[in-house]
Amino acid sequence: MKRIFILDTNVLIHDPMSLFQFQEHDIYLPMTVLEELDNHKKGISEVARNAREANRILDLLISGESFEDIRKGIPLSKYQGLGIDEAQNRLGRLFFETEPEQVALPPGLSTSNADTRILEAGLALQAHFPECKVTLVTKDINMRIKAAAVGLHSEDYYNDRVLEDTDLLYTGWYELPEDFYSQHAAKMTSWQEDGRTFYALTLDTPPDWYPNAFLVSDNDSGFTAIVREIQGKRVKLEYPHDYTTRSVWGITARNREQNMALNLLMDPEVDFVTLVGQAGTGKTLLTLAAALEQTLEENRYAEIIMTRATIPIAEDIGFLPGTEEEKMTPWMGALLDNMEVLLHVEGGGSNSWQHQATRDLLHDRIKIKSMNFMRGRTFVNRFVIIDEAQNLTPKQMKTLITRAGPGTKMVCLGNLAQIDTPYLTETTSGLTYVVDRAKSWNHSGHITLQKGERSRLAQWAAETL
Repeated sequence: MKRIFILDTNVLIHDPMSLFQFQEHDIYLPMTVLEELDNHKKGISEVARNAREANRILDLLISGESFEDIRKGIPLSKYQGLGIDEAQNRLGRLFFETEPEQVALPPGLSTSNADTRILEAGLALQAHFPECKVTLVTKDINMRIKAAAVGLHSEDYYNDRVLEDTDLLYTGWYELPEDFYSQHAAKMTSWQEDGRTFYALTLDTPPDWYPNAFLVSDNDSGFTAIVREIQGKRVKLEYPHDYTTRSVWGITARNREQNMALNLLMDPEVDFVTLVGQAGTGKTLLTLAAALEQTLEENRYAEIIMTRATIPIAEDIGFLPGTEEEKMTPWMGALLDNMEVLLHVEGGGSNSWQHQATRDLLHDRIKIKSMNFMRGRTFVNRFVIIDEAQNLTPKQMKTLITRAGPGTKMVCLGNLAQIDTPYLTETTSGLTYVVDRAKSWNHSGHITLQKGERSRLAQWAAETL
């Protein structure tokens, strides 16, 4: 059945390219949506930028079209120059609300309300085209409830979903069968190179592994390795470092996943690392320890840059005085708490002169930056930590990652169960997006940390509450 999709304003603001995501079906924009886009276009926020981008796309679409052409619907497939994939050339048409439509609405709905006017346009369209299925697409749950109450079919915007379910998200490792080593030991060759142990192995079928993924098995005679190269059926593996006995800035791995994470964090060939896990799994502590080790001890990076999305859990506390770093300090509490742990490990007691000297040294080498001023910047030879990355959209994540210059390592940390940004879910978060997109790149790595190590109370709360 031919379908007509009415796009709510929040869909266009969330994804300005959503006009081209509905295949051969038609798009309908009520005048109220255009008015709301106009109201949101001012400012430097992500909402304002997306509203302006949506307006620019609409302006390009109607450019050169007469009023009669607009009434008949503008074919979206004519405009391949807007970055639309050529495979999407079977697109429908774009219609605007060019004539006022009157329809009876249930009492209690204010006609001055923007949502009500969009519902009114949808019901009128539904009455005018009974042979088509009319669907309102909105990310506003309350709007979907209203639509159901007045008899208008509505849906969430699904195109931005990276996965159907976060249970399908790449974990960063693969469990091997218990007999894996005994089956392939005869065909496996090994060699030493710069103090590292490598293996070459030819399998019967091409594996579905990704670069820098970990191969683990739980049995005593098991085999553990990092996937370094995949060429058809032939794979190159490396034996990982054991950070359960080898410390990084005084910190050792307490479980298998933490050991994997430290291998990625300490690897100079891995430029981009994502760590996902519930509270207390050690994401921030491990990252800070690796950053300090490589910045202060190995001089691999010039300085550490910390940033995070400033999304409050509760009501905003208002204006914060001071410099950029002072304004960001309350938001960086998690990083600063872990810094205190590392200072005690490395510098003795809190009153010792070593502790104070280390604190002063770290203050010079660690910079806290706001995401609001990241556009246009380039970080050269820096260790960049992006905390609470689950609260970023895919576009914000792209903006931050593209700041990386030569010699920079970037680490994204987040807990997908703690998303505070409106309209973002576990399946649409920028963190989920970048984990899925980066998994096949040779210089990226990901680990999902599962076991909490903060305290027995924190572990119980994360599992039970």
